[in-house]
Amino acid sequence: MTTWANWVAKAGSLLVDELGTERGDRVGIDLPPHWLGTVFLGAAWSAGLVVVPSPQPGADLHAVVCGPDTVADWAAQAADTAVLACALLPLGVRFAEPLPAGVHDVGVEIWSQPDAFVAYDPPAGDDLALDPGPSQATLWREAAAGTLVGGGRLLSVANPVTEPATFCEPLTQGGSLVLVARAEQGPLEAAYAAERATARFPA
Repeated sequence: MTTWANWVAKAGSLLVDELGTERGDRVGIDLPPHWLGTVFLGAAWSAGLVVVPSPQPGADLHAVVCGPDTVADWAAQAADTAVLACALLPLGVRFAEPLPAGVHDVGVEIWSQPDAFVAYDPPAGDDLALDPGPSQATLWREAAAGTLVGGGRLLSVANPVTEPATFCEPLTQGGSLVLVARAEQGPLEAAYAAERATARFPA
């Protein structure tokens, strides 16, 4: 949790202090299932930003966070939209090759950000968390009313950006998310046992 919170603080500072996003701005997250998706969800909501899950290039956004598979598509609008590219390599490191002009390499720029972030214009409960909806208050209220037992471990094969309950519910319950991508049934069952998961999504 401490490491994740540290990444969220750094990402929040990058979005707000470096790239000038403000409360209410729309930020796209175009990432496959990955732990960095949860980082940028947390960073966006801590700054009162509205997350647009899996946006299409050309969307009206203040900033977008993308992965290596779509960085070329988003680079075309880097003059008008802050494009943050994640290499999705272990430990969040930088791209091995240069990125298109105007694109920010998260693996380079995030490390210089401070380990704490406090929004100068904090979000309110009725601020939108996602576009379309719900509000931040509704999002967290529904997550707190979920079925995960306190401290439980949720194994999920879903993208937390498009299925935010898989991220929010463990967070409100003092639990954890075990995110598995592209696993076949056998390895998935092995991961469930090895990670001592107590619930799964989809159920």
